[in-house]
Amino acid sequence: MKKSNYLLKMVTLAMFVALGVVISPILRVEGMCPMAHLINITCAVFMGPVYSILCAVLIGIIRMMIMGIPPLALTGAVFGAALSGIFYKLSKGRIIAAVLGEIIGTGIIGAIVSYPVMTYLWGKEGLTWFFYVPSFICGTLIGGSIAFVLLLRLKKTGVLSKIQSSLSDDEHHGRKAA
Repeated sequence: MKKSNYLLKMVTLAMFVALGVVISPILRVEGMCPMAHLINITCAVFMGPVYSILCAVLIGIIRMMIMGIPPLALTGAVFGAALSGIFYKLSKGRIIAAVLGEIIGTGIIGAIVSYPVMTYLWGKEGLTWFFYVPSFICGTLIGGSIAFVLLLRLKKTGVLSKIQSSLSDDEHHGRKAA
């Protein structure tokens, strides 16, 4: 049984990565990728912080290699993915906590970390420490709102708890998913 749970997690992760790569160009402008935040939050709620971080890293690497996206694909994703999963877990399953984690992680931390990466590693000039904050916050608000509505709907229909149960490592995961 444990082996099939691992396989289900890997397939689910692969589906999130594929979906993230395919839908990321939707509504995308330089420095803002709302659909990535939708994926981060949904993956964090379904699978937890470790898988959400892994998903964000894999999507970012693929987008950088195939689509020529700058390192913003990573700096604008990993911190939000991490905090989304951590806040969701610490709040004992509150969806709004996952959304706030994404907003703080990407909209503030990821945006600020993007400055030295884009300036010193990518050679972009004329940036300030807070250059990316407005666009990153805007992107997280759009993607976070979509994720919030989607996850609330899944919760209301009982689908969210079924998905979480099937992906859970233990039988008593005890998530409220609210």
